[in-house]
Amino acid sequence: MSMVNRKLIFAWCLYDWANSAYSTVIGTFVFSVYFAHEIYGDPTGGSVVWGYTIAGAGLFVALFAPFAGAIADHGGHHKRWVGLATATIVFASALLFFAEPHERFVVFSLILVAVATVGFEFGTIFYNSTLHLVAPRAQLGRVSGWGWSLGYFGGLACLFVALATLIKPDLPWFGFSKQNAENIRAIGLLVAVWVGLFAVPFFIYMPANKNFGAGLAQAIYVGLRQLSSAARRMKSNRPMVLFLVASAIYRDGLATLFTIGGLYAADVHGMTIDQIMLFAIALNFSAGIGAFIFAWVDDYIGPQQTVLIGLAGLVIFGIAILFMESRATFIALSIGLGIFVGPVQAASRSLVAKLSAKDNEAEMFGFYALSGKSAAFLGPFFYAASTDAFDSQRAGLVTILMAWALGGLILGFVRPKAINA
Repeated sequence: MSMVNRKLIFAWCLYDWANSAYSTVIGTFVFSVYFAHEIYGDPTGGSVVWGYTIAGAGLFVALFAPFAGAIADHGGHHKRWVGLATATIVFASALLFFAEPHERFVVFSLILVAVATVGFEFGTIFYNSTLHLVAPRAQLGRVSGWGWSLGYFGGLACLFVALATLIKPDLPWFGFSKQNAENIRAIGLLVAVWVGLFAVPFFIYMPANKNFGAGLAQAIYVGLRQLSSAARRMKSNRPMVLFLVASAIYRDGLATLFTIGGLYAADVHGMTIDQIMLFAIALNFSAGIGAFIFAWVDDYIGPQQTVLIGLAGLVIFGIAILFMESRATFIALSIGLGIFVGPVQAASRSLVAKLSAKDNEAEMFGFYALSGKSAAFLGPFFYAASTDAFDSQRAGLVTILMAWALGGLILGFVRPKAINA
């Protein structure tokens, strides 16, 4: 592999490092907790409205995912659309600095989070569509695993910076104070700078798509026509359909976990924001290690088996966490659970490549994105509804475990020969 390709692969993976700061620091562990405790004023009630907001953003993405896939496959302006999505994340995250700890900022905060989440999700769709431009087909799984791993370490690094400079010091850095939660609100600015800065190499090294120049209207028309044709062909392809259904379900469970992880730790186990920060750093570290190690395991046992092992590990550790009262044991079990999160995501992306016929990778990745986003709103909705109905986030956690178990069960019916052919 040439030095140019190595730079391209690193730059591609570095985008995962960049945008993971938003999902980890704002979406999961810090701002979500600050919103529920300080802005909304009720940890359980705040988690409910937060879950509904994320669900609404996911529904919006699901409705427009086919158009995004069409643009990515045929428009050719992938860097431009990734850039627009990235700018949306940066802008909305920075504005969260003005979300003061008062109920009058509830709607303001939720609107910004919804906008940033939509930008993050669409950015991921366009970004994933460039994988085939970066890595040889034989190394798609490995590069995918490296990207996931670097993404987790990126989230960890941003959390560490936030902890060391804004959360823990008696006198926060950069001239911020702890009055009116200014140091917590400044995390929005930190994430904005982090995402914008580390995304730059992607735009420098990513080459122009060979389809560059297709107009927006033409891209939508051709892309939707291809998706329609492929949908008709897949009616007789049972392994493909089973995989898409299974992956949509268990990926939705993972997405919901990322959304409510910090809220669960704060509400059920009474962890403070700085404790959640340390907890999140350990969790992201274990997830990054898991994604890195299992990238090689995938080469030996195949992506389907890797995903099934990961899902089994998630369910086992999740059940133990569900009944755990001790905070220390909860933390230890959560770190164990984190080891299996990355492999499920990375091996799933590798599995898409295994199921794709030659020269049809973009089409298959389009269906993969569409199937995932079509169900993306269900997990947060069921979690919020279950938590609301039973007034307990433990009840919400059950819905996540059910998604992992059901997704794994369906994936188990996919014939291995169909995958490895």
